[in-house]
Amino acid sequence: MRIILLGPPGAGKGTQAKLLIERLGVPQISTGDMLRAAVKAGTPLGAEAKAYMDRGGLVPDAVIIGLVRERLQVPDCSRGYILDGFPRTAAQAEALETTLKDLHLSLDHVLCLEVPSEDLVSRIAGRRTCRNCGAMYHLRFSPSKREGVCDACGGETYQRDDDREETVRQRLLVYEEQTAPLIRFYDGRGLLRRIPGTGEVAEIFARMVKSLGV
Repeated sequence: MRIILLGPPGAGKGTQAKLLIERLGVPQISTGDMLRAAVKAGTPLGAEAKAYMDRGGLVPDAVIIGLVRERLQVPDCSRGYILDGFPRTAAQAEALETTLKDLHLSLDHVLCLEVPSEDLVSRIAGRRTCRNCGAMYHLRFSPSKREGVCDACGGETYQRDDDREETVRQRLLVYEEQTAPLIRFYDGRGLLRRIPGTGEVAEIFARMVKSLGV
């Protein structure tokens, strides 16, 4: 099953994608994870991507599309996959459509998680990340035992630049202006499934499973 998972920053796409891959037995393709790895490695792609990510903007289409095209041709995608974080614009969706046609493939479903904006700001601005091992915490939902210290390795936890409140609000504006039209794109193709993204993780997942019929 080939699925796209849509939703604004902080909607819980990564968490739900992990549950879906266990249920469906297909890989998760997260462009966000790929880009952050490139940033951490200090590659030219990482440096270019970081400049956009730090100010809440979108990474250029050419960078993302090339990355995704290569990934879709890896053998573990033969039974399907879940795209998380891509496409983000109608232009990217059209490019993906072209890529899938070239590979003689098509999409099955597009799931869209919907969460109120203020909930999203609270979720993202409270995130903290360990500088050493990358473990994730949240000041409200899953804090470390000692503030500023990672439970796993004792490293320092910090707030990423793209998780600061002012940047989060800018990211949400970018989403509304550039990514929301993507919802109309897939709605027009009869692929869109709207999923309320509030409540417990298990509740949200149950809604997704019901929508997919699996």
